[in-house]
Amino acid sequence: MNYHKVLERQISKLLPESYLQDENILKFLTTISNSYQTFEKDKKMSEHAFSVSENEYQELNKYLRQQNEIRHQSILQLKEAIRSLDKDAIVALDENDDNLINIIAFLQKQITKSKEIETHLIAAKEFAEKAAMAKSDFLSVMSHEIRTPLNAITGYIHLLQNEDPLPSQVDFLRILQISADNLLSLINDVLDFGKIEEGKIVFADRDIDIRHLVNNIKMANRLKAEEKGNTIKVMFDDDIPVYIKGDEVRLTQVLNNLLSNAIKFTHNGKVTLEVHLKTISHDRVMLYFAVKDTGIGIAKDKQKLIFERFTQENSNITREYGGSGLGLAIIRKLLLLQDSDIYVDSEQGKGSTFYFSLEFGRSSTIQREEKVTEHVKNDLMGAKILLVEDVEFNVLLAQKILTRWNAEVSWAENGLVAVQKMKENDFDIVLMDLQMPVMDGLTASSEIRKFNTNTPILALTASTSIEVQDRVFGSGMTDFISKPLNPGYLYDTILKYLQPY
Repeated sequence: MNYHKVLERQISKLLPESYLQDENILKFLTTISNSYQTFEKDKKMSEHAFSVSENEYQELNKYLRQQNEIRHQSILQLKEAIRSLDKDAIVALDENDDNLINIIAFLQKQITKSKEIETHLIAAKEFAEKAAMAKSDFLSVMSHEIRTPLNAITGYIHLLQNEDPLPSQVDFLRILQISADNLLSLINDVLDFGKIEEGKIVFADRDIDIRHLVNNIKMANRLKAEEKGNTIKVMFDDDIPVYIKGDEVRLTQVLNNLLSNAIKFTHNGKVTLEVHLKTISHDRVMLYFAVKDTGIGIAKDKQKLIFERFTQENSNITREYGGSGLGLAIIRKLLLLQDSDIYVDSEQGKGSTFYFSLEFGRSSTIQREEKVTEHVKNDLMGAKILLVEDVEFNVLLAQKILTRWNAEVSWAENGLVAVQKMKENDFDIVLMDLQMPVMDGLTASSEIRKFNTNTPILALTASTSIEVQDRVFGSGMTDFISKPLNPGYLYDTILKYLQPY
């Protein structure tokens, strides 16, 4: 019989052969052999079980280390996120604290703090929007109030120019016209300064007779210069094309402001306006402009400050010479919006030079055109026009202009009267003021559109902001004409919308 190998060695070594004949001893040996084999199996099973447990332990330990590293990295990233939201947070948050509960609690405090800040920001935003709306309303009212008398000034200048003035009065009327235009330009800039700051100015691209423009600016400032004992000299480069393309209004505003300032700060001296050709190509023209004076000059340490809005060299300047300190700020904003800038060379007591370069388009027009006189071209014979306006001198002005063009004019003093007249009569066109008592122009237009959708209604408005335009067209109006009234533009716009009669 085969016994366990260990038992076999012991039998052969210790047990006599004769013992192997005894049946009881054989049973005993068989039992022992089985025990050995059972023990051997149990041992192998235990070793296998231990080996499996050890592997599982190592795998589990490896997994736990990985999870701990992920947790550690997550905490670091969470701290970094907190630090990015608030640079001071790390002072309050222990860098070595890996207790996630503490970090989450700190983060909750930060979130609460952020929500409080967000609430304050929303409130501040709402306040700013209300302030902006109040500013817009104020500017709208001021625009109307300022432009209303200016409308009469420019309108009656126009009428006087067409009443065969004496030769000695022609230049005076021309200067009045140019000055009124410059005043309107200044008013537009002051009222629309917010728009300039935001870069929302849209520059025109029309033909400019640059020599004519410069001469007009000189004429407009001549009387003021003479009052201070100054002479104005213009140096104009003959190589500059007759016409260039750009924004005539904005260029006039810049040059007129510079020339006016030079005259204001100069006594018994000389003011020079220079315009030179810098470069020219087939489609672009670069011009150099300079305004020089022999006036009081500007201290070196103040030369940068004068381009800030509402800033002058010192308070004595404001008291002695007047002004708001807004002009140079507006000039610089306008030039920056056209990829240019303004510079100054000055010395106290020895005068100043303001200069800049500006690029224009090159016009295809090469010769000056003779203008057709108004009495030949303007004729609205047979046109029935309803004028809706509450300011008496504006009514007289508009009636005078329209009747000169042979139009039949009816008047309504407010929107309510206008609605009634539109129900009772047929008109070819309506000129509607916006701000009136009893019923304003927007409400009146909406009421008229309920029963008349064809007759053109042209708004007469002192404000042409985007908000006003939206309200104008939203009320059913056809178009708008800005105040002060430009007779030529008024005529062209009326003619554009008139039905054949």
